[in-house]
Amino acid sequence: MKKESIALVSLGCAKNAVDLQVMAGNLIKKGCVFSPNPDCADIVIVNTCSFLASAREEAESEILRALELKKLGRYGKVFVTGCYPERYPEAISRFPGVDLWQGVPKCWCEPKLPGLRLTGKAFSYLKIAEGCDHRCSYCAIPLIRGAYRSRPFRSIMREARALLSSGCREINIVAQDPMLWRDGKRDIVDLLGELDKLEGDFWLRVLYSYPSEITERYLDWLSSSKHAVRYVDVPVQHTVKEVLEKMNRGAAAKASINAAQMIRSRIEGVTLRTTILTGFPGETTARFNQLLDDIKKMRFDHLGAFAYSPEEGTVGRTLSGRPTAAEAQRRMKKVMSTQARIWAKKAEKMIGSEYKALVVSPGVARLESQAPDVDGVVYVDSQEVGEFINLRLVRRVGFDFEGEQI
Repeated sequence: MKKESIALVSLGCAKNAVDLQVMAGNLIKKGCVFSPNPDCADIVIVNTCSFLASAREEAESEILRALELKKLGRYGKVFVTGCYPERYPEAISRFPGVDLWQGVPKCWCEPKLPGLRLTGKAFSYLKIAEGCDHRCSYCAIPLIRGAYRSRPFRSIMREARALLSSGCREINIVAQDPMLWRDGKRDIVDLLGELDKLEGDFWLRVLYSYPSEITERYLDWLSSSKHAVRYVDVPVQHTVKEVLEKMNRGAAAKASINAAQMIRSRIEGVTLRTTILTGFPGETTARFNQLLDDIKKMRFDHLGAFAYSPEEGTVGRTLSGRPTAAEAQRRMKKVMSTQARIWAKKAEKMIGSEYKALVVSPGVARLESQAPDVDGVVYVDSQEVGEFINLRLVRRVGFDFEGEQI
């Protein structure tokens, strides 16, 4: 019997990509094979995101593209999975050519481990929880993913050992909020401590730390761990108290405003990343200017900015005082241009210095200050994928670098 071939389309965040890895891995275990041509297969799986309007539009575009290829005989079946069918089940009638609709995994906290890693040999994402208990008024994630569920400690440790034994050299801990992880009496610092005891030369990175949940214990672990990269992803979203209160992040307002200074005072040489949301209800011109001033003072190493999208079912959509969509976009671009200048000054000081780096694909490496997919890379003449090398940075190219191996 001919084995069915599969092609994958992965949209959205790393957490969504992990779901696709588990799904595709189990299909492989059942006898499917990957198609050598991503635009020609017996089955294509379009794994979708619907967090923002732009993500929803991208999902719909990819579904239509897959259906067009099906009409041409390139695909046999089209499966649509993930956040889009979970959030918009009524959309099924709009795409009659789709053969299977499947939302987000309901029993994800005990996933099967097929050993499939779509990120390649060098690094992987390790998902430790699903859902979110925060109720930020702009965010639709709780509507899509449900309440917070921690993955069992033993399951996480089993996967981590399997990753390291397969040659993985960087484990990136992901969840909607890793800081809330619990299993019995164990908390996130206990889990990280056990992961840190695993043997081998590898990096351990935690992606996303809610500002008010960064504890002294966590910072102590980060500064003393033998495997942790000194990297903190702390999305503050805004720095003005009144805006944060409207975002339903008022309890984290003080922590958000003081985050950069507090973390730097505890961890020398730490890399800080944040996320900023512009155009939320209550963001007046004066408050936006205050945000810009704060960004200049906090001087994050990496920063991502998004224009507010009033999502269906969220409290934010009902609030008054929202800037226009065009103004939100203008402010987002202003934030990014401000950050680009901050980054350029920081990056120029790094030129000529030597760093340890992980080769993630032929000719491409990352420093410990560069998280996968979001912070840029170093282009270097090395084919040692999955190995650490020493390199010297020779020039900046936008948000990336060029380097030479030592």
